[in-house]
Amino acid sequence: MAITVAASRLGTIAYDGEAVFELRPQSTKKEAEPIIRAAYRQVLGNDYIMTSERLVGAESLLCNGSISVRDFIRTIAKSELYKKKFLYSNFQTRTIELNFKHLLGRAPYDESEVTEHLDLYQNKGFEAEIDSYIDSAEYEENFGDSIVPYYRGFSTQTGQKMAGFPRMFRLYRGYANSDRSQAEGAAPRLASELGQNKVSPAIAPSGGSNGWSYRASKRNVPQSRNFARTTTTDSAGRLYRVEVAGLCKPGYPKIRRSSRAYVVSYEQLSPTLQRINSLGGKVASITPA
Repeated sequence: MAITVAASRLGTIAYDGEAVFELRPQSTKKEAEPIIRAAYRQVLGNDYIMTSERLVGAESLLCNGSISVRDFIRTIAKSELYKKKFLYSNFQTRTIELNFKHLLGRAPYDESEVTEHLDLYQNKGFEAEIDSYIDSAEYEENFGDSIVPYYRGFSTQTGQKMAGFPRMFRLYRGYANSDRSQAEGAAPRLASELGQNKVSPAIAPSGGSNGWSYRASKRNVPQSRNFARTTTTDSAGRLYRVEVAGLCKPGYPKIRRSSRAYVVSYEQLSPTLQRINSLGGKVASITPA
């Protein structure tokens, strides 16, 4: 059953009907291999991992039954590999958001949850912060010792708040995306709406074939060129910001689609819209620049 009728647009189609990864007692090394792959994918936010980066020692302990799946998840989350990817280069609140996503499979429900984990990190350190998720009653109830965490935030479950569903999409940007390759960079995604106790609409990941998918860049700098021509205007003209999704560049094959913003003068507005339409783009908004 589809997570939502818009699963194909929102990039969750890969999770429809996906089996839960559970390592049963007395499992063989071959049976443990998909568990290991699923654990890396989940905890490292679908980021690429090189062979030299794998935690070979922990993998061996898991395969011979010396540690549980829960302990393997803990080892990955406390590793230098995880810290390099998600701690050192991110804002603290962004790290907390990702810890919720990677270890509990959901987004933070409210500002108090983020504040609690920030205080724990400041007072007791990063490892204690990681332990607080994995040793929690919520983790025990949903994953126990043998199940790899998964994205619970996509479905409505007992004990989950409805606000977690759209907030999950602020953290999740498609199956082909990773948590280190998003347009918004290391900035927190939920700080503003959690602080205001608001919920933003679910927006499809970049590259979706339908709907609006524009997200501002890391530095929030709007596009300053209009189809390879520098945008200029005289004192009588006025500039407009045109935000576009699903734009296909000329050429073959037409696979990747992008979301962009253009700043154009009033005189250029009509021909720009015509060109966007011819390239298969969808105009999300037109506002004074």
